[in-house]
Amino acid sequence: MIRCKRVYDAVGQGDGQRVLVDRLWPRNKRKDELHGQWLREVAPSTELRKAFHQGEVDFAAFSQRYRQELAAHPEHWYALLDLMAKGDLTLLYAGKDTEHNNAQVLAAWLEEEWERRGPGSSPVCYAP
Repeated sequence: MIRCKRVYDAVGQGDGQRVLVDRLWPRNKRKDELHGQWLREVAPSTELRKAFHQGEVDFAAFSQRYRQELAAHPEHWYALLDLMAKGDLTLLYAGKDTEHNNAQVLAAWLEEEWERRGPGSSPVCYAP
């Protein structure tokens, strides 16, 4: 099961593996408070992140472009499928909007990939 949670929320018993999926380190958060790992390369590109936060693209366009970035770089997210295989996964993000953020898009992407993942799948299978 994948959960999305603000990095500022308390650690929960059901969090399982916790992974920060933002490109920038969250403000006022010490690294020893993360209780998980940071995969900054799985976050949207700096250009896309800025365009979304500045209102140049809406959430639908952001989601579509972020999915294109994910499709182009399976090496950034493929290890998350292995974490999912071990149990619960919590994707952490710093944004205030709990519905319109990169973690939500990534969670949906991973769920879809999990469904497609078959025996013997590997990142090579995703290469163009």
